[in-house]
Amino acid sequence: MADANSVALTSEDAKLLTLARAARAYAGTTEGAAVRDDIGRTYSAASVRLPSLQLTALQAAVAAAVSSGVSRLEAAVIHTSVTELSPVDQAVVHDLSPMTVLLASADGAVTVVR
Repeated sequence: MADANSVALTSEDAKLLTLARAARAYAGTTEGAAVRDDIGRTYSAASVRLPSLQLTALQAAVAAAVSSGVSRLEAAVIHTSVTELSPVDQAVVHDLSPMTVLLASADGAVTVVR
């Protein structure tokens, strides 16, 4: 059931949600994320939990974008069970602001967190 604070998605944000959901499902992780750069390219990733490397899905998606030469992101969608950004994700968003960030839950609720 959608939350009272849920927002309607644009078609471009719906695409990000699909990519984030797919990344999460494919990797079997607790979260997936997708980001869109300033010219419309998208990057998606799942969270990484290795003994030597810990990344949130947003960090991994941003790393993929930045390693491809992106310097500005427009939007991000994180498919997760949490209801707010972690401090490390807040730092990533701060580094690349202004950027719209949406959290999407398994029940279909999508909320704007930035």
